[in-house]
Amino acid sequence: MDFQLIQLHSASKAGASVAKPAPANRDRVVETDIASRLDSLRWSGFHTRVVFALGITWILDGLEVTLAGALSGALKASPSLQFTNFEVGFSNSAYLAGAVLGALGFGWLTDRIGRKKLFFITLALYLTATAATALSWGLTSYALFRFLTGAGIGGEYTAINSTIQELVPARYRGWTDLVINGSFWIGAAMGAVSAIVLLDPHLIGPDLGWRLAYLTGACLGLLVFAMRMWIPESPRWLIIHGHPKRAAEIVSDIERSATGEVQDSRQHNWPKIKLRMRDHTPLREVAHTLFSVYRQRSLVGLALMIAQAFFYNAIFFTFALVLSEFYGIAPDQIGWYILPFAAGNFLGPLLLGRLFDTLGRRVMITFTYGVSGVLLALSGYLFAQGLLSAQSQTIAWMVIFFFASPAASAAYLTVSETFPLEVRALAIALFYAVGTGIGGVAGPALFGALIDTGSRGSVFAGYLFGAALMLAAAAIAWRYCIAAERKSLESVARPLAFVE
Repeated sequence: MDFQLIQLHSASKAGASVAKPAPANRDRVVETDIASRLDSLRWSGFHTRVVFALGITWILDGLEVTLAGALSGALKASPSLQFTNFEVGFSNSAYLAGAVLGALGFGWLTDRIGRKKLFFITLALYLTATAATALSWGLTSYALFRFLTGAGIGGEYTAINSTIQELVPARYRGWTDLVINGSFWIGAAMGAVSAIVLLDPHLIGPDLGWRLAYLTGACLGLLVFAMRMWIPESPRWLIIHGHPKRAAEIVSDIERSATGEVQDSRQHNWPKIKLRMRDHTPLREVAHTLFSVYRQRSLVGLALMIAQAFFYNAIFFTFALVLSEFYGIAPDQIGWYILPFAAGNFLGPLLLGRLFDTLGRRVMITFTYGVSGVLLALSGYLFAQGLLSAQSQTIAWMVIFFFASPAASAAYLTVSETFPLEVRALAIALFYAVGTGIGGVAGPALFGALIDTGSRGSVFAGYLFGAALMLAAAAIAWRYCIAAERKSLESVARPLAFVE
């Protein structure tokens, strides 16, 4: 047996950090080695399918977001919209504001009703809102639909990153998380190519191309629903929420897929833990866990999230504006410049990701954040002096984001693996929301306004601010980052339901 139910007649046997259980599960304790069994597995076809099924969402997100960035010029030229640079930036900020609120709401639900159910809810919202964006008739409708699209994506962040942590063996966790999040840039490359075709004035009218771009992305996203069926509910989540038998069945299925047979617990000396089942975790206990018990980890997560959110969103969402305003690149040509930028962003996590599991989190997070900040400051100076062409500016961004991409993904990795299972999704949501709210929502609007001044010096000041945030985050990571590499989630952060 991989689990055993135990009746405890005294709540005093539980650890001090254990919350009062819900009435339906009062005094029900399970002793299990499920976490150890999951971590003992080698990479298999099951894990590859998980990567593919989760990564395809980020590919579609990259496609849709890249189109939104590449469409900046088209939105300004569209007869029905005629946006200003500020309105383009405002709309992008609306998308990020939706992501903030969506992350908080869906993050809370993810910890209450499970990872798998939220997959379909958030995906449905995301695809519906993206299709609706194609029907926008003005700034208000466009910004509203972008807001709802962002809400769906915010929910996806919490459910997907929680699932990665809880299904992937410990020794592969860092690389897997970075590569799945980095797959966004495969979609970005696809979006860049699509923009070249859809924004060609000789092929499609100026008010139709951008609409087809959004509609096509939504239609492609329908394929994700079928792929999501490959992914089971998290056994770790199930066992705490009163479904130990279902959790054991899923782990057995995973073992059969990975090794051809169910592993016999009696032949292995796997560590077991006792967990008190609960229906949910009260918000008061969530707050106490994040801001009292794990205050230092919260500081690290918040610093990483804010820095990468400003750095990424401010630059990426105004990428097309910089090329068009300062280098005179036509809207239908922007896609050619996004391709190398996307390549750098994907190759970074792919090639550096393994080092997060070998050299460790502290070294690699500090390194990637620090290098990104220094390189942005240097390239910003060259931009301000007029020493870069459109081509050399793109090369500079490609190199910068080769390091910034794994840094940004590492922020999600850090938050999702350094807090207890019961608050994991909400922790991801909270720090994503605060980081994006402070760094991400303000970034595109700020840079849109700076670009509107027509001053390279003003834009350079924005780049310096972004660089300073990354360097500050690097210093905090070096001092306080947790060495979570190749360790089980339960040893990095003991579940709140743990029983001594």
